[in-house]
Amino acid sequence: MAEYDQAARNLAWADALAEGLAAGGVSHAIISPGSRSTPLTLALDRAPAVRVEALPDERCAAFRALGIARATGRPAVVVATSGSAGAHWYPAVLEAEADGIPLICITADRPPELQATGANQVTNQTALFGEHVREFVSLPPPDSLADDTLALTVGLRAAERSLWPAPGPIHINAAFREPLVPAHSLPEPPARPAAAANRQRPSITPDPVAIAALAALVAGRPGLIICGRGVRDSRFPDAVAHLARTLDAPLLADPLSGLRWGGHDRGRVLCAYDLSLRSPETAKRPGPAWVLQFGAAPVSTAVSRYLDLHDAELVTVAEGGAWQDPGRRSRRRILGDPTAVAQSLGALKPEPGPGEWWSAWEAAEAAATGLGNTPALRPPEADVVAALESVLPDGAPLFIGNSLPIRMLDIFSRGRAAAIAIYGNRGLSGIDGNVSTALGIAAGAGRRATALIGDLTLYHDMNGLLAARDTPASFVVLDNGGGGIFDLLPQSRLSSFENYWLTPTGLDLRRVAQLYGLDYAKIPASDLGAALQRADSGSAIIHVPVERELSTQRLSALWRAAGEPGSQI
Repeated sequence: MAEYDQAARNLAWADALAEGLAAGGVSHAIISPGSRSTPLTLALDRAPAVRVEALPDERCAAFRALGIARATGRPAVVVATSGSAGAHWYPAVLEAEADGIPLICITADRPPELQATGANQVTNQTALFGEHVREFVSLPPPDSLADDTLALTVGLRAAERSLWPAPGPIHINAAFREPLVPAHSLPEPPARPAAAANRQRPSITPDPVAIAALAALVAGRPGLIICGRGVRDSRFPDAVAHLARTLDAPLLADPLSGLRWGGHDRGRVLCAYDLSLRSPETAKRPGPAWVLQFGAAPVSTAVSRYLDLHDAELVTVAEGGAWQDPGRRSRRRILGDPTAVAQSLGALKPEPGPGEWWSAWEAAEAAATGLGNTPALRPPEADVVAALESVLPDGAPLFIGNSLPIRMLDIFSRGRAAAIAIYGNRGLSGIDGNVSTALGIAAGAGRRATALIGDLTLYHDMNGLLAARDTPASFVVLDNGGGGIFDLLPQSRLSSFENYWLTPTGLDLRRVAQLYGLDYAKIPASDLGAALQRADSGSAIIHVPVERELSTQRLSALWRAAGEPGSQI
């Protein structure tokens, strides 16, 4: 009788899992080195449909996979060994959960006989991420009787479950017994017929009765369409723009909706509403009778405050998942594919709203745009936003960091006919993992990405820059000496402000670039456009120092000029 080969059995088991993942649409896997995960590494490395990368820092690896999944819309895999390794994924898992990103996390584990024995590198990895994953699966260590189809179907199911019905993270915990490396040459993968590709994400057709009721609600009445992040259908911009034109309704386009840029009809798309809604004159005008919201709530707090002033009926549109209504205003939700909802409602041709309603918003947009263009009221970050809008190629990926960068983009971007593929980690709005996410987006999109981030955000994920040597990206770093957003919040009045909230690092960004082998340029905000055009095929840190007090003074003056004294971001 042939001697039982545990290492070969481990590899066959992992081969089946990798086959299922690939058949489910996985095309990228990020692996951090480890011993117990060796069968998984070997199997994914020889899976023909999966591109495999290695990153030693598990947190960076998870955020890179998250960025790839954001850019491709397909599940991405991250693999780590047993013990504390998988725990470094926690922030990325939380972001994937909150923003519906298909991230498949596979932790290798020690077998059951080593659990609770004091054995090295053993911890309870069962349900490691608690309720923050859409599904947890425990794969037992394979033995001579194990059927490989179990591992294959776990891979298939994980890929599908990460996409439907609510996209999000999946955790597979796979235990293996030693030996982990075959003693001789690697056995050939089994000659099974390839599993049929299953990469479809169903589209929910909205209920015609609900659409008819919605048409009756909006017909002939003043209303708003709000579009936030999270609608990923390429047909959506045309559909919702046509709906806004049909209803003669202003469309408030959050920057992460992507609707400020592109070749769709932007005649009803508003960009300067954060300023116009701060005006007391706007508050005095009659408000909307209805608000139709696609995607998540917008970044702008001015929108939220404006809606609080009026008793409009808020209708949210979603395919499922969590309610996107932090103000708890909505009493009606339309379940369905957002593109289909917009198309179905537009097809009924409800009577448009009053002409003077749109005219008032159009005039307010023009006034706010002019105000934001006033040189004495423009903070340096406004020039950065203008440069990005004017220089980035059509369809270029742009990652926006949290804190001040996303808010500056919201306030000062004005749109253009060429598209921008916009991304941000706004599920939980953290500054962790932003560098790695941006590089993952570049890898997933297959083209150079640009990231606009703050100096603290760069510091928080400097290890992610290791992958920038192989993935081209430009990191535009707004350096205001720490957490400058707190200058615009009540914490700035505290005597301990600098020590506990501003927290300047004092890092020399030139030396950071040198450490990771990146190009470096230190420029004023007004020179960013030229610097971006000079960027070659490699990665670079473009360091833009910002005088924090000047920026705060000008932004506060801008808000006062808009009519809202003492406002906060």
